[in-house]
Amino acid sequence: MYDLVIKNGRIVDGLGNPEFSGDIAVHGDTIVAVGDLSSAESKLTHDAEGLVVAPGFVDPHTHYDAQLAWDPLMSCSPEHGVTTAVIGNCGVGTAPVRDEMREFLMWDLVNVEGIPFDDMDQGIDWQWDSFASYMDKIDQRGLGMNVVPLVAMTPLRHYVLGEQSMEREATAEEITRMAELFGEAMERGAFGFSTTVIGVHVGYQGKPVACRNASLEEYRALCVELKKLGRGSIELALKLTGEVGEQERELLELLIEESGRPVTWLAVVNQAEQPDSYLQRLEQVQDLIGWDKSVPQTTCRPLRFQLDLANPYILGVFPSWQPVMQMTTEEKYRCYRDPSFRQSFREDLVNIPAFGSNVWERFYVLDGVSEQARSLAERGCTIAEVARERGIDPMDCFCEIAIEDELRTTFDLVALNYDEKDTIPLVQDDRLLIGLSDGGAHLNMLCDAGYSTHLLQRWVRETGALSLEEGVRKLTSVPADFFGISNRGRIATGCKADLVIFNPDTVACGDKQTVNDLPSGGKRFVTEAEGIHSTFLNGKLLYSGGEYQGGLPGRVLRSYDC
Repeated sequence: MYDLVIKNGRIVDGLGNPEFSGDIAVHGDTIVAVGDLSSAESKLTHDAEGLVVAPGFVDPHTHYDAQLAWDPLMSCSPEHGVTTAVIGNCGVGTAPVRDEMREFLMWDLVNVEGIPFDDMDQGIDWQWDSFASYMDKIDQRGLGMNVVPLVAMTPLRHYVLGEQSMEREATAEEITRMAELFGEAMERGAFGFSTTVIGVHVGYQGKPVACRNASLEEYRALCVELKKLGRGSIELALKLTGEVGEQERELLELLIEESGRPVTWLAVVNQAEQPDSYLQRLEQVQDLIGWDKSVPQTTCRPLRFQLDLANPYILGVFPSWQPVMQMTTEEKYRCYRDPSFRQSFREDLVNIPAFGSNVWERFYVLDGVSEQARSLAERGCTIAEVARERGIDPMDCFCEIAIEDELRTTFDLVALNYDEKDTIPLVQDDRLLIGLSDGGAHLNMLCDAGYSTHLLQRWVRETGALSLEEGVRKLTSVPADFFGISNRGRIATGCKADLVIFNPDTVACGDKQTVNDLPSGGKRFVTEAEGIHSTFLNGKLLYSGGEYQGGLPGRVLRSYDC
C-alpha cells in the first residue's frame, strides 16, 4: 500500500516533456510509481482532476537565513509552490559566527538585505557557531521548504579575521584557516560559497562588507576546496546593469577555472528603454557563459522597489547616492538639501540610464506620515506630476517631499522589466537562470517570492512566451540541476516527492500586502498565491487551498546526498 496517490493529474514532469494524464504514487518521501495507478491502494488519495501536477519549484536566490529562525515556514514562498530554496546568497548570512561578531553579521544583513536589526536581535537564538552546526540546528527544527545552504564569504571572513575582516585582505595563515573551515562545511553538505563585489553592499558602520576586501588568493583557496570534492557551485553578485568591468571579469574567470565548478552571477536585465542591452552585457563574457562555466541570473518580474530616503538602498546603483549609504540621518538631511547633490543625481540619470529617461513618471508617492505625504499617496501621484504642479524640477520635488515628511515618505519605483518587449527575451533565453526573488530580504521594499506564479500567469498563460512545459522546466529541473539536486525538480520514479498542484487557468501572483508579523511587530510585504491547489513537501501535504496544513517536513539538503 502506498502512502499517497495523486490521481488524474495533468502531469508536467519538469524536464520539458509533453504533459500527460496519469497518477503518481508516493512512499515516504519518494515517488515510487508514475502512470495508470487506478487500482492502487493508498493511505491518502488526492484527486487532481483537471489540474497540473508539477515538481515543486526551486528558487535559486533567497535570503531566508535570518527569517527561518523565527519563521521556519519561510513565508510566503511555499504558498507559491516553492519547495526548495537556495540560501546564503550575495556573500552575507548567519554562519559561521563567533559570539562577538553576531552584531556585525546582523548589520551586514540590515544594510545589504534590508532585514531590520531589531527583528534579528529578537528572532535569532544563535544556537550555532560553525557552519556545520548551523545546518544541523535548523534541520532539527524542521522547515517549510528544503534549503540549499551556501557558505557566505563575509561571515567566514568575520569568523577568521574578526573586526579586521572589514579593513584588509587575509594573511596566508588566515587564508589557510578559511579554506579549512570551508572544506569542513562542504564535507558536511554545504553547496558552495557566495560573495559580492557590489559597491553599494556595505555592512557594519557603513564599511564595505567583509568579502569585498577579499584577495584573489582567498578566492583561489576556497575554489581549491570545491575542486577537491568535485561538487558545489559559486554565487557572485556583480552590479545590476552596465558593462562587466575588467576586475569583475578577472574574478569570474578565476572562480570558473580554479574551482572547476559552475558559477551563477547577478544579474542580467534589460536596462529601461534599451531592449537589447542584456545581450551587450553577455557578449563581454561570452566565452565564460555556459552551464558548466557561468550562468547569469535574471528575473521574470518587473523590478519594483519601495524605499524611503532614510534607506534609499536601490538608488545606490548611482555614484551620487553611494556615499549616502554611509551617512547618519543628520548628514542625509544636509545632503538632500544640497543643490550640488541634487545636480549630481540629475547628471547620473543622463550618464547612467539604468532606470530610463522617464524615471520620474514611474516614481510614485506610496505612503507617508505627514498629512501632505498621505494626500499625495491617496491621489496616486508620481514625482513628475507633483513637480509639474509645484513648478519645480522632479529631483528637487523628490527631496522636498521626503524632507517635509522627516524622511518617512515611502516611494514606489517601477525600475526595470516593466516593458514586456524587454522581458520576453530574458525569460526565453536558455543561457539564463530565472530567479532573483530575494525571498526573505528587502522586507519593506518588495516581495518577489511569487515569481513562480507570476511566470506561469504572465509568460505562460497570458502571453504564451513560454509553453507550460517549458515554464515548469525553468522553475524546476533547470535550477535543481545547476545546484546538483537532481533528485528534485522532476517527476520520476526514485525522485523526492516535492509536488505542486495548480490550475493553469487561474494561477497567478496576487498584489503585495502589508503584514505586521516580524518579531518586533514591524511590517513586511507579502503576496498571496492564486490558483495553487496543493503543495506537497517530501511527501507531506503542506498547503491546500492556500491554507497551511501543519508540520514542517522541509530539510536542509546535503550536497553529498543529492
